[in-house]
Amino acid sequence: MLPVVVDTNVLVGALRKQAGASRRIVRACLTGDYQPLIGAALFAEYEDVLAREGPWADSSLSAKQRDEVFEGFLSACRWVEVFFAWRPNLPDEADNHLVELAVAGNAAVIITRNTRDLVRGELRFASLQALTPEQCLETYPCRP
Repeated sequence: MLPVVVDTNVLVGALRKQAGASRRIVRACLTGDYQPLIGAALFAEYEDVLAREGPWADSSLSAKQRDEVFEGFLSACRWVEVFFAWRPNLPDEADNHLVELAVAGNAAVIITRNTRDLVRGELRFASLQALTPEQCLETYPCRP
């Protein structure tokens, strides 16, 4: 199983659209093709965004349905304790926790719609890639 960190924007995209690469990424996590990693900071970010009203105003999923998908996604995740703050100094400070989680969990990929900011940090890890959902599916194919 490919260890990955799924950024919040990918999870939200999967819940907002009935098709597309973000939905395929979440499905790959649920079916065991990818092993999603989660830690305290990412868990808190997921919960915060899923509880907001704004992003879901035009969603076809109810809050209860979003919670059910989230719980299923969490059951597929491997909890990772982050004991060392690497502080890669990304342009958006709020994204540093993604790199720290990926390094602590030995992830191969951070799957995000924000690859530009994740590759502009001062501290880089040669074994870690930041890929869009489309790039991840192309680089690491999974069941359709």
